[in-house]
Amino acid sequence: MTTPTLPVPTTAPAAPPTRLRRTLRVLASFGCLPYIVLKVAWVAGSTVGIPEGSVLLDHPTMMRVANGVSVIADAIVVLLAMLLTRPWGLRVRAWLLLLPVWAAIGLIAPIMVGYPAQLVVSLFATSDTSPAAAPVPDFLDTWVFPVVYGGFIVQGLSLGILFVLYARDRWGHVWAGRIGGLPAAVSGPAVRVCTVAAAVLALAPATLHVLWAGGLTWGLAPDYADGYDADKAVVDVMRAFFLLVAGVAGLALALRRPAGLRLRTALAAAWVGSGAAGCWGAYMTLVALMPQTDGGKEPTVPMVGTYAGEMIIGFLLAGCLAVVVSRRSRTA
Repeated sequence: MTTPTLPVPTTAPAAPPTRLRRTLRVLASFGCLPYIVLKVAWVAGSTVGIPEGSVLLDHPTMMRVANGVSVIADAIVVLLAMLLTRPWGLRVRAWLLLLPVWAAIGLIAPIMVGYPAQLVVSLFATSDTSPAAAPVPDFLDTWVFPVVYGGFIVQGLSLGILFVLYARDRWGHVWAGRIGGLPAAVSGPAVRVCTVAAAVLALAPATLHVLWAGGLTWGLAPDYADGYDADKAVVDVMRAFFLLVAGVAGLALALRRPAGLRLRTALAAAWVGSGAAGCWGAYMTLVALMPQTDGGKEPTVPMVGTYAGEMIIGFLLAGCLAVVVSRRSRTA
C-alpha cells in the first residue's frame, strides 16, 4: 500500500477564507469546548458529571491518562479547522491532513447519526429502559450526553463542510466523473483482492451487531447483556450500517461498478464508512482490553473479536482507498 501523493495546486495564491468558512471554523472550535472542559476537569480530579459508583472511577490513573489523550485529540480538531481555512493549509502534505481528518470524521459520523436516532427511539421506549430519558447511575449523569454529543455534532457538520470545500479546491479533479470512467490500473489486482476480502469479512461483525440489536445475548458479557437497552441496540445497528457502507463503497471503487455511480459519492462513502469502522473498532478494542474489577463486565472473546475485526477491516479498506485515490490523482 502507498500513501496518497495528491498534488498541490500552484496556479494562483489561495484566496482569503470566505465568511462561510470563517463561521464554520468558529463553530468547529466552539463545538470542542464542552468535551475539552469536561475532560480537563476530570484530569484535574473533578468528578463533575460522574455519579457515585460509576465504572469511570474504578481506575483513576488510567482514566486521567485516557482523558488527557482525549483532550489532545479534540484539540486537533481546532488545528484542522484552522488548516482547512487558511492559505498555508494548501501547502500541507496530503497524508498529514488526510489521516487526522479521516479519523476525526470516522469517530464523529456515528455519533451524528446514532445520537439523534437514540433520541427518537427514546420517545417510544419505556422510561426504565432508555438512558436518553433516565439517568445512568453507573456511568455518567444524563446531562453530559446532550452537552458533549451536541458539541460533537456541531464539530462534525462544521469540519465536514470545511473539508469538502477544501478538497474541492485542492483535489476537485480527483473525484470528477463516474466510476465506470476509472482506468483499470487505478485499482489493480492487489487492491481488488484486499477489498473483496475486507467486504466479505465485514459481514461477520455486521451480522453479529444486528443479531445483538435484535435480542441475541450470545457473546455478550453478563452485565452488558442484562443492561442491554434501546440505546445499545441503536449503537449496534449503526456499527453494522457503517461496516456495510464501507464494504459496499470499497467494492464499488475496486470493481468500478456500477459504472454510472458518481466517483465522489463512492469516495465519500468509502471514506466515512472505513473511518467509522476502523477508528471506533480501534477505540472499542482498547476499552475492551482495559482491566475490569467486575468479572461480569469483562468483555467476552466474541466482543473483543468483533471490535478488533472492525478495526482491521476499516484500516484495510482505508489502505485500499488511499491507493485508489493516489493512483487516480496521477491519471486525472
